[in-house]
Amino acid sequence: MLAAVSVAVLLLWLLTAWFSYTKAQHEAEELMDGNLAQTGRLLLAITQDNEDDLGELAGRLATVRGAADNVYEPPLEFQLCLGDGTILARSIGAPDLPVLGVPGYSDILRKDGSWRVLNVVSGDGRHRVQVSQSIGLRDRAALEVAGQTVLPLAIITPVLLLLIYVSVVKALDPLNRLARDVASRSADNLAALSREDVPNEVGPLVAAINRLLLRVARALDNERRFTSDAAHELRTPLAAIKVQTQVARLSRDAAQTTRALGQIESGVDRATRLVEQLLRLARLDPLNVLPNPQPLDLLPLVEGTLANVLAANPALTQTVRHELPQSAPRVFGDADLLGIALRNLIDNAIRYTPAGSTIVIRQEDEEGGRVCLSVQDDGPGVPDELIARLGERFVRGRDALAEGSGLGLAIVSRIMELHGGHFSARNLATGGFAARLCGLVRADRDAAPAGA
Repeated sequence: MLAAVSVAVLLLWLLTAWFSYTKAQHEAEELMDGNLAQTGRLLLAITQDNEDDLGELAGRLATVRGAADNVYEPPLEFQLCLGDGTILARSIGAPDLPVLGVPGYSDILRKDGSWRVLNVVSGDGRHRVQVSQSIGLRDRAALEVAGQTVLPLAIITPVLLLLIYVSVVKALDPLNRLARDVASRSADNLAALSREDVPNEVGPLVAAINRLLLRVARALDNERRFTSDAAHELRTPLAAIKVQTQVARLSRDAAQTTRALGQIESGVDRATRLVEQLLRLARLDPLNVLPNPQPLDLLPLVEGTLANVLAANPALTQTVRHELPQSAPRVFGDADLLGIALRNLIDNAIRYTPAGSTIVIRQEDEEGGRVCLSVQDDGPGVPDELIARLGERFVRGRDALAEGSGLGLAIVSRIMELHGGHFSARNLATGGFAARLCGLVRADRDAAPAGA
């Protein structure tokens, strides 16, 4: 900032100095031309009235000549003549120039120097006066006047730059203190930055940094809690696998060994599912928005997900179907993530409903033209006090002893956040339970959601 302001000031100074110099020089030259004209008319009047005494006049004028070294009084040279060019009187230093030229100003270049010349003629043409002045002396005078005009600018500019430097440094001092505060912090100090004495222009930046620190603190708290819960959840299947391994090694009964090996395989499967869900959450957590939401048809999405579930559960004892119309709308989103969310809801319904239950996938229209996918079952439902916690990590809503890790709905909730929607659940008044993917934006009505 200092460099930019200093360069701007210097450029402005140069422009002002150049303009002032040229203007002052022009005005000085105009002033000296006016002096030539005034002197010429005065001499012409004297010549007309005192033609017989012009010889003495030249001598008297020589005593009041300006000094050649005085730029403010440069000497004027003159020639007093008759109309035919006969010289009646002339100054000591007057250049030998013809006086029959056209009346007015002219610049004449000679070996002994350059001259600014004014020829004045009386009204009757009987007398002529030529007044001249050395252009070198005129330039010195103009330069002196112009230089005196620019000199104050040259003196003021360094003072101005110093004041700018002091002002900027003083104004930025709170930023330096803020920088020292941040630099001196330890990695675990995520307290909000102080806004005391912070300039108004920097206030929004400090506020944004404080919001970022708050989000980082929350993220770290979530990570610590998540790590602790994950370690606890992984400890259970690993401990069971270890016990069953010992049973299989020590057992002499083939049936007991087979049963222990089956338990080991089941424990490995459960640990594998848990790790897969942990990795999925780890990939979803850093995202703020969907990288590339695309319009997609709900009906093919639901039918494809349902076909995968049925293929993975050939011995399924529940009836699983969908009731989406052929005219199901298109929505903005990521087909893979929405498929994962829908499959998690269907798997949960299968895991927690008894044999012979019916699981139905339905489309519901919401206010504002948004769409909701609902997975409904006729199972026992969820205790009312746990419904609000569904979607939290490692929270299971029904039989806590049933197989599962409590991460499925957390993944669903995170996917819906990325889609600009939300996950909701409720017990049905007619019995059963409904898990819903709400707030999906219709691709045939709205623009892509800001959260996506």
